[in-house]
Amino acid sequence: MIFAPRSWPSRPGFAITTLILPATVGQYRNVKLTVVGCSPAWPNPGGAQSGYLVETGGRRLLLDCGPGVLPRLRERETWPHVDAIAITHFHLDHWGDLVPWVWGLQFGPAEGSEPPELWVPPGGRETLARLGTELGQADMFESAFVLREYGDGEPFAAAGIDVVAHRVLHYTMLAFGFRVIASDRVLGYSGDSGPNGGLSKIAREADLFLCEATLLRPIPEGGTRGHLSADEANAAAEEAGAKRLLLTHRPTERPLEPRYEQVYDGLELEL
Repeated sequence: MIFAPRSWPSRPGFAITTLILPATVGQYRNVKLTVVGCSPAWPNPGGAQSGYLVETGGRRLLLDCGPGVLPRLRERETWPHVDAIAITHFHLDHWGDLVPWVWGLQFGPAEGSEPPELWVPPGGRETLARLGTELGQADMFESAFVLREYGDGEPFAAAGIDVVAHRVLHYTMLAFGFRVIASDRVLGYSGDSGPNGGLSKIAREADLFLCEATLLRPIPEGGTRGHLSADEANAAAEEAGAKRLLLTHRPTERPLEPRYEQVYDGLELEL
């Protein structure tokens, strides 16, 4: 592994590192993942919540957009140029910064710019209309973004990048993880998930499996599962034959064994 500094602004609690995976001779790789935010449902100190930026061929896809993600992106440019945003589910820590994104597109520094695609779970258009009624107006999200719904197990192209959403177990919430395919590289992203078969589809032989590990121990949470422990995430990665596992969505209050790798805000990683 090679570590090198990048251009993220230096600030307390916001580490800046690029991780470059070992190159394969004769194989060209140009897919970059930036961990914009990786906090769980409550933010880690100084942290942003879920947001993972995939870049390839000049196209940029943001996976989830939780609170704190937009200001982190704005530290790099006046307004983030993102071609598409894909949301795994409607818990606030995974979509909350869509609200200020709307205001920036309609009245702020992004006014008049090309709107990004916004990919949401089945029924998400109706969900956003209901939320919009409470927050401003029913069509606030549809008027700001190019709104699309994906389907379970159905491939779609977001920002020209191939994605397949697979449903995962997250309490009683309709929730998905993403399998992202770009430039012959595969990224699996669990979203929020308990242990279930959806993870094996998401992470199958993936070059990198970005998997949540919220729990300290693999115990039920009063009934239907919604999260994983580190050991359960590792078991899912091994079952799927993923080549590399990085854990995310974990509270700083919960220690992690040294044998596991954990992401942090600002990590840039070339696949």
